[in-house]
Amino acid sequence: MLSPFVLPCDPALVALIADSYQRLLGESLVPAEVPPTAATQWLYAEAPFCLLAHERAADPRFIFANLAAQRCFEYDWAGLVGLPSRLSADAPDRDERRGLLESVARQGFATGYRGLRIAKSGRRFWIEDVTVWNLIDAAGEVQGQAAAYRRITPAETPA
Repeated sequence: MLSPFVLPCDPALVALIADSYQRLLGESLVPAEVPPTAATQWLYAEAPFCLLAHERAADPRFIFANLAAQRCFEYDWAGLVGLPSRLSADAPDRDERRGLLESVARQGFATGYRGLRIAKSGRRFWIEDVTVWNLIDAAGEVQGQAAAYRRITPAETPA
C-alpha cells in the first residue's frame, strides 16, 4: 500500500497516477508538448484541472492533491494529504460517492460523474465531468484510486 505522506512531486506516485490513466482510458493526462521530465511538476503545479488520489484502504486517505485541487478544497498539501477522502463529501452525499468508488473498483474507471463536495470552510460545490480510475501498479495490483475534473459549480446555499 502507498504511504499517504509522500512529497507533492513524488515522481513514482505521479507516474502511477498518469500511467494508470493512460492504460485504462487510452489517453494521456499530460499534453504532448510537455516533456516527460516535466510531467510530474506540470501535473502538480500547472495542470488546468483538479487531480486527487487516495490509497487503497477500508477508509482511504488522500495521498495526492495537485495545487488546483488544494485551492478547490481550501487546504494546503499538509491539510489535504492524509485526510480521509470520505470527508471531501458531506455525510448525506457519502453513499453516492461510495457507490461510485465501488463501481470503479469493479470496472477500472468511470467517466461523467457529478457529485456534491465540501471545502474546508464548509462551502459546497459540484464537481462535474469527473473521471475516476484505479491506480494499478506494474504488478497489476490496485494501489488506490484517482480522480480528475475540470469543472466546479457552486452549490446553492439552503435557505
